[in-house]
Amino acid sequence: MESKTTVALIYGSTRVGRLCDRVAVWVAKQLSERDEFEVEVIDPASPPVRASAEGSDAYDLAWLRERMRKADAFVVVTPEYNHGYPGALKHLIDAVGAEWHAKPVAFVSYGGVSGGLRAVEQLRQVFAELHAVTIRDSVSFASAWEQFDGEGTLKNPERATRQMEILLKRLAWWAHTLRNGRTAVPYAAS
Repeated sequence: MESKTTVALIYGSTRVGRLCDRVAVWVAKQLSERDEFEVEVIDPASPPVRASAEGSDAYDLAWLRERMRKADAFVVVTPEYNHGYPGALKHLIDAVGAEWHAKPVAFVSYGGVSGGLRAVEQLRQVFAELHAVTIRDSVSFASAWEQFDGEGTLKNPERATRQMEILLKRLAWWAHTLRNGRTAVPYAAS
């Protein structure tokens, strides 16, 4: 039997009182309901990602690199701030390099009217430069603060659940295919 697909669930916001916690709880639940996934949470606002003794912009790079290296795929939960993605997410993305190579990245976004889609479109360009493959299908939440209760439960989950099902099927396919490719020919050798 093939091993599980390790999915790094990356929180995109570090703001106090962030909605990211609620959205990420929903995403984690969707991931955990599928037997083929093992979830690893990477939250730039929390230790051990954040190396608190080193200051506000320091990461425990050894911990972060190891988690990113072990991941077969990534799901980024990102808000849209001022028509873009948060600086904390950019900092986390740039903290590592080769760990992104030849791995799929999916997006769950949230925000106001656009549901975070402008942030996702910018992130697609960033991940292309990092030799990662972005999944076309995504899940977005317009006016997200109206869609989730305080515990991260969607008030009307039908549409988002259908979208997430498609996203996860595609993510699993890409993760499996790219893992096999990296095993057959290491990406650095290409």
